[in-house]
Amino acid sequence: MKILITTDVFKPVVNGVVTSVLILYEQLKKQGHDVRILTLSNDRRSRKEKDVYYIGALPAFLYPNARMTVRMYHPYLVELINWRPDIIHTQTEFSTYFFARRLAKKLNIPILHTYHTMYEDYAHYFIKSRKLGRICVAAYSRMLLSKTQAVVAPTQKVQNVLRNYGIKSEMFRIPTGIQLNRFTKPLSDSERLELKKALNIDEKDSTLLSVGRLGKEKNIQELIGFMVRLKERNNAIKLLIVGDGPYRKELESEVKDRGLEGYVIFTGMVPQDKVPDYYHLGDIFVNASVSETQGLTYIEAMASGLPLLCRRDECLVNVIDQGNNGFTYENEDEFIEYVLNMINDPSFSRQLRKNAADKSLEFTAENFSAAIERTYRRVCCEFCPEQMDRTGA
Repeated sequence: MKILITTDVFKPVVNGVVTSVLILYEQLKKQGHDVRILTLSNDRRSRKEKDVYYIGALPAFLYPNARMTVRMYHPYLVELINWRPDIIHTQTEFSTYFFARRLAKKLNIPILHTYHTMYEDYAHYFIKSRKLGRICVAAYSRMLLSKTQAVVAPTQKVQNVLRNYGIKSEMFRIPTGIQLNRFTKPLSDSERLELKKALNIDEKDSTLLSVGRLGKEKNIQELIGFMVRLKERNNAIKLLIVGDGPYRKELESEVKDRGLEGYVIFTGMVPQDKVPDYYHLGDIFVNASVSETQGLTYIEAMASGLPLLCRRDECLVNVIDQGNNGFTYENEDEFIEYVLNMINDPSFSRQLRKNAADKSLEFTAENFSAAIERTYRRVCCEFCPEQMDRTGA
């Protein structure tokens, strides 16, 4: 099949959408498909790099690092029309989505859309009223998704939200997978000690690990608040926060105000190829966000052999088996109890680690791409049976 993937964000940006697109692209190519990516450039210059078409764009100002273009005509679009893809898989809801609409109409081919982002949790960046933000997000989502043939929801949570928005499109629940082998290889003892030393973490310290972008909606401030009582119960516990983002200064100020310097450590942005090293510094992966659609860091942590401790959220259904590979919590008391139980019982912790690694095997890149490929064929067949005869499916 000829498959066009469109996304407003791509390398060098590091986030869940980019990770999902990269994995899908690589796996589909391995399966013999002809795959191309249409995305936005990180500057005004358009360029083409192998299978990736970058269209010049400007800062969107709605959200940090967001970009947009008002150009609806570009020679690259003509090239993609002449290439004649069989299906377009859209990954974001703005500039490149509208490119996809134009291409699909011109070529009479279907669009499959993956809904990656819970925008109502991000509306505070441009709408102060949460209620109004949700109404606007629901209306915009209905408008866009009514023009697609089908929607991929990474979790039941996303599927439920979209149905509540009034979206009637055919929906497929397909969790994104990852390249597990990136995270399964442990650090050597010397590498681990050296990295810990660089971060001022003692070898005897227990480390709670948070990985991801530092945005207000990620609720990292809650984890910092929990560290006050944890420090009183056990002063050999550190919170290591890996990543960067628009809310970092506020979080660093909170750490200082609460007297937690040395107990809460920020790494800043870490090169993508080095992120697996930091997972292997942790003893427990922690997350307080309820804004995730799926949360690939949960899977990365499990593949690294880390038990999970996350605020209860619908996206964790089928990810955390309570007491088996980690825990979900609802309040500070539960969080502290679970942390201390895991740290104080090495045998229990080892079993949780093993179970977490086993659970991660459900989320392989191969399973993900195979499910997406089946969905492409089904959507194409429903849209135009003759097209499937042409593609040899």
